[in-house]
Amino acid sequence: MSRVAIVTGGSRGIGAAISVALRDAGYKVAANYAGNDAAASKFTEETGIKTYKWNVADYEASKAGLAQVEADLGPIDVVVANAGITRDAPFHKMTPEQWHQVVDTNLTGVFNTVHPVWPGMRERKFGRVVVISSINGQKGQFGQVNYAATKAGDLGIVKSLAQEGARFGITANAICPGYIATEMVMAVPEKVRESIIAQIPTGRLGRPEEIARCVVFLVSDDAEFTNGSTITANGGQFFV
Repeated sequence: MSRVAIVTGGSRGIGAAISVALRDAGYKVAANYAGNDAAASKFTEETGIKTYKWNVADYEASKAGLAQVEADLGPIDVVVANAGITRDAPFHKMTPEQWHQVVDTNLTGVFNTVHPVWPGMRERKFGRVVVISSINGQKGQFGQVNYAATKAGDLGIVKSLAQEGARFGITANAICPGYIATEMVMAVPEKVRESIIAQIPTGRLGRPEEIARCVVFLVSDDAEFTNGSTITANGGQFFV
């Protein structure tokens, strides 16, 4: 029987590529999204992957949404916590609202996504958790104190979950993408984009599908001994 996977932020950008790659690998996939109904509808129409709307920053909404996925598709064995937002500003201009919005989605949102399904994974003695962090959680970034803090925190979540879940057949790993050719990055002015690419030894932006392939490996049976790890997929831009 196909395993069930939930991908948060799974109808656009990197998340959409992950959802499609997991579907193609034989998983029953549910894609969560927060607010763009038109994009979600188009994604479902094009891929056949059902989308579910809730805000990962809200625990009760997440719990209810995940329960609906399980009612529709079966117990969730694979969680890909991909949903994330930015509210960039230099630290001296950053507002408490900008801080809390990013923390609530990018950090607390991982807790809200994994926590409701964790007991079921423990009971079934199997689970795969993959958190999409960021190169900026590893090296920091001007104007992203809030974002970098959450993405660094995500790595701490993964390392801790890996230790707690290991004896129950659960693995938890992270991926830190570099600059990927998503709509958001491609919307950056060309000169800025060129300056980013100049910092990447590979000489190009990454492709969403390249991150998705990392996810497919980490959730597979072949990766059962890979636990608490971080895959750095940034074209050689930054080494840990």
